[in-house]
Amino acid sequence: MLNKQIRSVLFAGVAALAVTACGADDVASPGEGVIVLPAPTPTPTPTPTPTPTPTGGPAADCPTGTANVGTITTGTSQVVRNCQVSGVITGNLVVPKRDGTIYSLSGGVQVGVDGGTSGILTIEPGVVLFGSSGGDFLLVNRGSQIFAEGTASAPIIMTSRQNILGDSTDNSIGQWGGVVILGRAPISDCSTGGASNPNGARTDCEAIVEGPANAVYGGALPADSSGRLSYVQVRYPGFEVSPGNELNGITLAGVGSGTFFQNIQVHNSSDDGVEWFGGRVNGKNLAFTGIDDDSVDSDSGFQGANQFVLAVQRAGGGDKVMEADSNGDEDAEPRQRHKLANITFVSNGGDEVIHLRGGGDYEIYNAVLTGPDQCINIDVGAFGEDSTIQAAGAGPDENGPPVFESTFLSCGTPFKADFFKDANGNNIPGQPNITEAQIRTIFTAGTNNTEAGTSTLTTSASTLAFINGANENAVTPFAASGADPFFEDVNYIGAVKDANDTRFQGWTCGLYANDCLVAPTIG
Repeated sequence: MLNKQIRSVLFAGVAALAVTACGADDVASPGEGVIVLPAPTPTPTPTPTPTPTPTGGPAADCPTGTANVGTITTGTSQVVRNCQVSGVITGNLVVPKRDGTIYSLSGGVQVGVDGGTSGILTIEPGVVLFGSSGGDFLLVNRGSQIFAEGTASAPIIMTSRQNILGDSTDNSIGQWGGVVILGRAPISDCSTGGASNPNGARTDCEAIVEGPANAVYGGALPADSSGRLSYVQVRYPGFEVSPGNELNGITLAGVGSGTFFQNIQVHNSSDDGVEWFGGRVNGKNLAFTGIDDDSVDSDSGFQGANQFVLAVQRAGGGDKVMEADSNGDEDAEPRQRHKLANITFVSNGGDEVIHLRGGGDYEIYNAVLTGPDQCINIDVGAFGEDSTIQAAGAGPDENGPPVFESTFLSCGTPFKADFFKDANGNNIPGQPNITEAQIRTIFTAGTNNTEAGTSTLTTSASTLAFINGANENAVTPFAASGADPFFEDVNYIGAVKDANDTRFQGWTCGLYANDCLVAPTIG
């Protein structure tokens, strides 16, 4: 998003983490709290998910490190013990899976203190944790770690109180804050000493993240580890702290390549699904459903790879499915380099499917992009100071124009021209900084690309169409491992090959049944 990074030197007061304004954005999330959007166009009613049978009663007490704040009755009539997590976690805290126990966040819960005592938070498989408002969020500071590792049959679920009570609807978003992880890997857009960070080597290159007050990220440790996250659902997160300043579903800021980030779903976030601010962390098996802003958003010198990324935007809304880099410091180093393979991005009309801005290098392999508007928008820079399409080596840290291989487009218009901007950020009529013809030249330079395809994506038991059909599976896939060793070579494009593909089954909600609305069963 535009101008997402502020330039601030207010690095004090991290421990007193309050939610205040710290940035601006070109797309503000809608209001605070429970946000109800206009009803979408009616769709066929999916097969309802059976209401789970309640299990035993509430646990007698709460585990060490949490506070007993009574019981709560879920939307499925379970009465469970509510064990509250609050304050700053130092040392080791384990949140165990226990019968009759649910966990809640009280305010901004921090793991460790930046520059001070570190902490480690471990969340066991099957744990359900909720927030009650936008002021409830989980933040992992630099030098601390989170180990939230569920399993395919027992994912960790972080959700809202409304969802636990059974009061969430298909249009509910922004019901609690979300998850923020801050690391010590290189970034650009440094808050002090100039925005640029050549080779990511500056130890003083750091910045304040969106949302929480004075929470700092960035450093010179590319392989920094913030822990491990796997088989995690984050439902109904995102919150507008102030106009243009939001908490995302998950924020990864300066997170290093030593962090494990796979099998993650964000559902019905009022802001982005995941936003990467710099860092080097890779990700695999990522699902985004019902996102009201961008599902995938990266900026501030992020360099990493993502494979098997499934994103179906909010019906009747949502912004771009993917947005890359922010205007203002396009030439700052390290330049963004985002690689994606086996992605299925479905826009529902909020905007173009992907928007690649100046200051970044992008590689897209084995992709399915579909939506009623444009598929690809490439912007060479808001004020023409940088060119996303210049040749490799033409500028510092420049790897050449975007790369598309085995990419299937099915949109109202395949490409969108962009324009130079005036001092107020408005288009200057008659002065395109890139034309549709130039974007077409970039796109057709790759192999096995389809510019004007017809989507045959099919639905599952839900009403979401995301499974490859005949046209998608007719495309010859690209051997993506040659582009990055993190990628696996598979014999199909897109994120889900067919109805027998179980990659996202069992641990997600809303894809294979209309089950996100159902309060999770507390074992």
